[in-house]
Amino acid sequence: MRILLADDHALFRDGVASLLSAWGHEVVGQVADGDAAVSGALWLRPDLVLMDVAMPGGGGLVATRRLAAGAPEIAIVMLTASEDVDDLFAAIKAGARGYLLKNLESAELRGMLNAIERGEAAITPAIAARILSELARPEPAPAPPSAEPDPDRLTDRELDVLRLVVRGMRNKEIASDLGISENTAKFHLRNILDKLHAQNRAEVVARAMRDGLVEDG
Repeated sequence: MRILLADDHALFRDGVASLLSAWGHEVVGQVADGDAAVSGALWLRPDLVLMDVAMPGGGGLVATRRLAAGAPEIAIVMLTASEDVDDLFAAIKAGARGYLLKNLESAELRGMLNAIERGEAAITPAIAARILSELARPEPAPAPPSAEPDPDRLTDRELDVLRLVVRGMRNKEIASDLGISENTAKFHLRNILDKLHAQNRAEVVARAMRDGLVEDG
C-alpha cells in the first residue's frame, strides 16, 4: 500500500515508516499537522493515511472529516495515544476506517494493515470491546415531562399590580407607582380578576391574602 503518515512526533513517524517499508509498503510522505495531512493526501493520493488525533493545524479529527468528504476513496486509520472514548466515536463518525492505539504490538499493526487491504475495518479486539461496552451502557432515564404551564398563574407584573391593589391603591395610583399607563393597569387587573376567579377588587384582596400571594396587606 501507499501510505501517508500524519503525526507531529518525527521520531515516532520515522519508526513507523521503517516498519512499513520493511513490510513492503511505500511511505509516500510524512506530515506533522492536520492541514498538511489534508493537502498532502489530496496531492499524493495514498491508499491509506495513518492519522494521529492530537496534532496542530486542526488536529486529526478535523482532517479526517475533511478528507472523508473530499476523497472518500482514501482510507484513514487513526494511530493515536488517545484512549478517550469520545475521540474514538468522533473518529468513526468523521469517516475513519479504524482506530489503533500507539501501544499496540508491531504484529498487531501489520495485521490491521492487512485488514485494511482486504477492505475491512482496522479495529483491535480491545477497541472493539470498548465500543461494545459503550453501546451497551443503558440510556439515561428520560426526564419526566415538565408540568404544563398553569394558565391561572400570575405573571410577575400582575403580582406587582396585585400587591398595590392589596394596599388599597386605585388604578391611577397603581399606574403611577409602576410607571405604566392607567389602561395597562386596568388590563392587568382584569387578568388578575379572571385568574383568581374574583368578581371585584374586594374578592381579589381576600383571595390574595388567603392564598399568600402577597407579603403585605
